[in-house]
Amino acid sequence: MNPPSGGDFWSAVAVTWSIVVVVVDWTIRVLALIYVPRNRRPQTALAWLLLIMFAPVPGIVLLGLFGSRRLPRRRRRKQREINEFILDASRGVEVEPVTPWPDWLPPIVELNRTLGAMPMIGGNVTNVVTDYERSIEEMTDAVRAARRFVHAEFYILAWDTTTAPFFAALADAVARGVTVRVLLDHIATVRSAHWRRTIRKLSETGAQWEFMLPVQPWRGRFQRIDLRNHRKLLVIDNTIGFTGSQNMIDASYNKRGNIRRHLQWKDLMVRFEGPIAAGINALFITDWYSETDELLAPDDEQVVTAPAAATLDCQVVPSGPGFEGENNLRLFNALVYAAKERVILVSPYFVPDDSMLYAITTAAQSGLEVQLFVSEIGDQPVVYHAQRSYYEQLLRAGVRIFLYRAPTLLHAKHFTIDDQVAVIGSSNMDMRSFSLNLEISVMVHGTAFVKRLREVEADYRAASTELTLEDWLKQPRPARTLDSLARLTATVQ
Repeated sequence: MNPPSGGDFWSAVAVTWSIVVVVVDWTIRVLALIYVPRNRRPQTALAWLLLIMFAPVPGIVLLGLFGSRRLPRRRRRKQREINEFILDASRGVEVEPVTPWPDWLPPIVELNRTLGAMPMIGGNVTNVVTDYERSIEEMTDAVRAARRFVHAEFYILAWDTTTAPFFAALADAVARGVTVRVLLDHIATVRSAHWRRTIRKLSETGAQWEFMLPVQPWRGRFQRIDLRNHRKLLVIDNTIGFTGSQNMIDASYNKRGNIRRHLQWKDLMVRFEGPIAAGINALFITDWYSETDELLAPDDEQVVTAPAAATLDCQVVPSGPGFEGENNLRLFNALVYAAKERVILVSPYFVPDDSMLYAITTAAQSGLEVQLFVSEIGDQPVVYHAQRSYYEQLLRAGVRIFLYRAPTLLHAKHFTIDDQVAVIGSSNMDMRSFSLNLEISVMVHGTAFVKRLREVEADYRAASTELTLEDWLKQPRPARTLDSLARLTATVQ
């Protein structure tokens, strides 16, 4: 019997390899049908399945890297410990509301509390700051006035000519004996321009600082790379707290492309004075413990009293992959369904899941006034096009959409319900903020606060162009096709 020729051998190898590839390919597809839908939203599971069916091997690799929104087991355990600590420490500290609540509000307050929120605390005053540089100035002035501690936590913290006074104020605070602790997101920091300079400047202040959710495998610190801490907050002496949408960085984000296009971010921060500052600080304590293993004792030295003429009830609502329920999404939906007159939403990235989309369109179809403010332009192309894919459905339901005109990117994140309740914070209305990012939201009850936000909304409206259904239907078909494709990817972001 003659041995096989070289050509026959390689032909056999090719056939065998083809069979192996086909078997592996279909094994991946079949197993994906069984595994992927488990504990995922149907729309998210469908997006992953489509990717795996079209590209099985790359799809399964991406699923392994980005398919789970769960933090590492040790981190989840620490989160549960600190959640229980905060809940136990805050039991019974609710302050009687200054003004009567609407009938629909108590169940929502209880929902938040059940899911891990702080109590609803009365006796607070606020100052809404919409000017970007003025906001940094006010936070800098607050640090300069600190006497005991400064707790700063920002998704993006960068040293530049705009923020240099803030860094100087931190250094001055340390020099006069004030305890200064700083948290900043690791990935967001290293993606910023001149980040090494920022770290050097931060270290020079003498503050204690740590990265949040660091991706440092060589130190045993690793999780899904896009699980980020997106919170922005500053607490001074447990009496003053800032939170909202603004990062501590120049309004151009120091990016050459933004500077070339004259892009500027427009944000909203709120200064809180009163007992709610301790609630914001409690959230900093949870994140500090998660990153350092140091559990800061509650600040008992300062008895926080309500400022004169304080009229606002506030509740801090944390959310993120450390919580079992999507706290912010449940809060947003509950408030939209509770509305009796109007819902006005402001979000730079609007990619709702089905439940939020139904809540918003149902409100509009029920005759309520529903308005959505988004930017005319986007800094994240995939999210921007995914957002656009919802416009037609919203417009047909009766939602009025206002596009904030370029070159400003409206980055504020807040919404108002009737004339009584508002929510401000770091959370976008997209699936990343609902599932993947650690966020802070503050629910505020008080007509004076909502009235102030109405003034802000009026300013937005004056700087926006209203999008009509007629205008939207004139969009080129290729652009609308791109929007639809981006919508598929948004469910797995």
